Amino acid sequence: MVGLDPKVAVHHLSVKKGARPIKQGQRRFRPELIPLIENEVNKLIEIGFIREVKCPMWISNIVPVRKKNGQIRVCIDFKDLNNTCPKDDFPLPIAELMIDATTGHEALSFMDGSSGYNQIRMAPADEELTAFRTPKGIYCYRVMPFGLKNAGATYQRAMQRIFDDMLHTNVQCYVDGLVVKSKKREDHLYDLRKIFEHLRRYQLKMNPSKYAFGVTSGKFLGFIVRPRGIEIEQAKIDAILRMPEPRNIHELKSLQGKLAYLRSFISNLAGRCQPFSRLMKRMYHLSGMKPVTKHLKALSLT
Repeated sequence: MVGLDPKVAVHHLSVKKGARPIKQGQRRFRPELIPLIENEVNKLIEIGFIREVKCPMWISNIVPVRKKNGQIRVCIDFKDLNNTCPKDDFPLPIAELMIDATTGHEALSFMDGSSGYNQIRMAPADEELTAFRTPKGIYCYRVMPFGLKNAGATYQRAMQRIFDDMLHTNVQCYVDGLVVKSKKREDHLYDLRKIFEHLRRYQLKMNPSKYAFGVTSGKFLGFIVRPRGIEIEQAKIDAILRMPEPRNIHELKSLQGKLAYLRSFISNLAGRCQPFSRLMKRMYHLSGMKPVTKHLKALSLT
């Protein structure tokens, strides 16, 4: 099993002392899902990401998620395990500052980690705590899976160590997203060589299907980065415009969350959204769309 050098990062769960182990009740799956689940489990076994385990103290359930191509992704419901793990407060970069820092560069390259979190190994003593039940048996992770409470912090810490001498000058990292930036285009090849030397040294792999080298603009953290500034993806705006009319507090919160994503592009967003906040504080059930539509027009989105 090839992955990130364990000297750089290994994921520890740090379960609180005295925590009572929980074995989640077995879930039932539709018959047509079972072969798809077993196929995904077999893939994880073959590449060495999981191993069979007997008599584990903790057992979580799988949650099959349908992909666009009709296949499924096997996710794990780690909520009970996560509740017993203290939060790792290693700071994640502030997305807005990172995006601003990528503007004004003549050459950019964008990359994503291959298999993301799975490149980092689990601490051997914690492997069996990740045990999960499938139709064909019980397995645990040998690598850090998605869904664990502090997985993002562990990955960010690893990236900090790997690129410590280049961060904020030639490289920006947000978990498994990487952008290489050069003020002058003629320096970009040199900067890329340094990046690849670091990747090779620490055995960190990038996804060959998700990269763009030597471009002047590209997508990073949901924004379009250009030499002269940043833009919001039109798809993000369209998603707000296509939202159904908010009919209750939950839908109104969803709208506010999407608007918050655009706060750098809308002046005085907090002030303009005050009518929405007042509605939520009073916990009113929306009876119509007229007041909401009026305030959306004030945001210049409709």
